[in-house]
Amino acid sequence: MRNHIIRNHMVTYLMPIIAVMALGVCAPRADAEELLVFVSAFAADEEGAIHAYRLDVATGTLQLLRRTTDVEYPFFLAFAPDRNVLYSTHAQGKFGGAAHEHVAAFELVGDAGELKLLNRQSTRGSASCYLEVDATGKAIVVANYGTGSVASLPIRPDGSLGEIATFVQHEGSSVDPARQKGPHAHCAVISPDNRFVLAADLGLDRVITYRLDAATAELAPGRPAFVRTPPGVGPRHLTFHPDGQRVYVINELANSITYFEYDAEPGLLIERQTIPTLPEEFDGISYCADVKVTPNGRFAYGTNRGHDSIAVYRVAADGTLSLVEIEPSLGRGPQNLAITPGGELLLCANMPGNNLVVFQIDSQSGGLTPIGEPASMPSPSCIMIR
Repeated sequence: MRNHIIRNHMVTYLMPIIAVMALGVCAPRADAEELLVFVSAFAADEEGAIHAYRLDVATGTLQLLRRTTDVEYPFFLAFAPDRNVLYSTHAQGKFGGAAHEHVAAFELVGDAGELKLLNRQSTRGSASCYLEVDATGKAIVVANYGTGSVASLPIRPDGSLGEIATFVQHEGSSVDPARQKGPHAHCAVISPDNRFVLAADLGLDRVITYRLDAATAELAPGRPAFVRTPPGVGPRHLTFHPDGQRVYVINELANSITYFEYDAEPGLLIERQTIPTLPEEFDGISYCADVKVTPNGRFAYGTNRGHDSIAVYRVAADGTLSLVEIEPSLGRGPQNLAITPGGELLLCANMPGNNLVVFQIDSQSGGLTPIGEPASMPSPSCIMIR
């Protein structure tokens, strides 16, 4: 185990393939496929677009196919289960302003990244920052960071959106006077069995549980209604382990990841471990953003914005995490991560760094090695792999 290792990223990036293999990194499969990748550019006007790339899994090469520009400040994306409709947040004119923002639905046309706008619906909130579609493709949930609320909307048979079915305004505050004066819902994640929505509220230091009726797209309070995190940690994003029995929450303000055991019957979270994302010697300013687990459940990754790195963890049989390394993200402000379906590659969106970086995942250690050339684009904020 290589605790708190920060690689010299310029040396690593320039390594020839033979040196990479000598380090024990598995070479990409010779028969690896190409994947369609959508990345949101979090900006206004013409710069605020959804970029479609073709990813060569063998080489890590990203080829820009097209840009869809009839969306502004597309902070977050989500696919329908069949991957034929893509949903995006949309903030006309200003993100996090007084006006309510929207969810936009786009039909995928062909296999070259073309998107056709179906419709938009209001989120009844500001700084809409997270979307997720349920397993039946009949409901979508959205988290509104600015106004601290969660909403659910029905999805019509053609993929377009109906008006809000349930709207819940969070109430309260926590201990950080700068960041926690009020609620700030930062994600809304649907459980693998499609029965619950877990919403991390950074402003309240809570993960709030809702029961989901996918057929009607309605939410109801869970029992228990929420789990508290330690004061001031600021839970931001969460992800389920592939086994459905564990949840990992990344804490933006505390720079840590908390592992919860998940009891699927009542939708109950039981805290088991909290582990830092930064090296002990770091004394600068940094804030976490995203957390992801590989499809085989063996490794987890968390991003550090400020330290500009990705923390790599091994997942033990009991769900606990142990640090493998902390790898430079090769750009400022790593915002969002995505892992290819086969678990070969990890993609990182460095939002203020204006680039998208592809890393190869070592199948034995989970360690990361950059491959291919970083793709330059304005303010990448969310990555979705078709």
